[in-house]
Amino acid sequence: MDPRTTDLTTDTPATGRTTVALWEGGDAVRLVEVPLPEPGPGEVLVRIRLATVCGSDRHSVSGRRAAPVPSVLGHEAVGDVVATGPGGAAAAANGARDGRPLAEGDRVVWGVTVACGTCDRCAAGRTAKCRAVRKVGHEGFASAWPLSGTYAQHIVLPRGATIARVPATLPDELASPAGCATATVMATIEAAGPLTGRRVLISGAGMLGITAVAAARAAGAAQVLVTDPDRARLDLAVRFGATSTHGVDAPDGSGSLGPVDVAIELSGASSAVARCLDALDVGGRLVLAGSVAPAPSVPLDAERVVRGWLTIAGVHNYEPRHLRAALDLLARTRDTVPWHELVTPAVGLSQVGRLLTGPSGVAPRAAVVP
Repeated sequence: MDPRTTDLTTDTPATGRTTVALWEGGDAVRLVEVPLPEPGPGEVLVRIRLATVCGSDRHSVSGRRAAPVPSVLGHEAVGDVVATGPGGAAAAANGARDGRPLAEGDRVVWGVTVACGTCDRCAAGRTAKCRAVRKVGHEGFASAWPLSGTYAQHIVLPRGATIARVPATLPDELASPAGCATATVMATIEAAGPLTGRRVLISGAGMLGITAVAAARAAGAAQVLVTDPDRARLDLAVRFGATSTHGVDAPDGSGSLGPVDVAIELSGASSAVARCLDALDVGGRLVLAGSVAPAPSVPLDAERVVRGWLTIAGVHNYEPRHLRAALDLLARTRDTVPWHELVTPAVGLSQVGRLLTGPSGVAPRAAVVP
């Protein structure tokens, strides 16, 4: 796309061009100007209003997660529709809350995955595991989808992307995480089954865990126990509705919990997975969503699973309905849950490199305004 370096203080691209934060491997991130494309068939061009920094992008930069180089990272954002290609508005209507085609100026969020819609997995309702899946912020800059990330002034959303209008009552900083963290949590809540009157354990009090506390309470959970080694995170969990907390201080993560009806594991630590299994009461259900990287195996007592009628479910990414559920949750709880505490004040696009490589902030999400 003929990238060229731009002045890091430039906020407005030249006519017909846009600025992206191009990750070039390691800790190398620089701003470049590239041509602003016309959206093709089924595509939607969006101007980014605000993006939030997911921990998975920090993992890419640190080498913990494989990613194409160079690329435009970032997948959580909210933006305004600038233009749609032939069929683009209609193709995006499946994610719109009222089913109407998208129009220029609509404020929208979008899903992480882009599915083909025709393979056996898509037909079975597992579009997140489409055999030809592509992901926002995960595609190489030299690929057919260079403007795939949200650390940029514009993004192109291809045919197959799930796009949803944002309710007017939701500020940008609440809407942005909906496309990753909040929607993923709604998938775990669905996998957990009915929560009314249930005892719920949430393992890990990062962005997903804190969001899961609010979601579980909104779903009617009677008790929500949260575990995490960080005291500040546990205090935040209480403000989001946790009824009790447990600091995991032992090196091996030991410590008895429960009994609980549902455990949602979001940390990815093997010791935490084992602890959640041990905490389940008869008929209990464990939902695993944090184990997205190689980790030591977890011993499984098959007899206990059988005799205890236990259920273990895995959740990775989410389906279009979960994005809509995320927006519904945020809209319903906007005035009762302190969502603003999860996102730091936004900085400019030139600061993306620092956010990806520097120490994590106090809030779970940093924000960028391109």
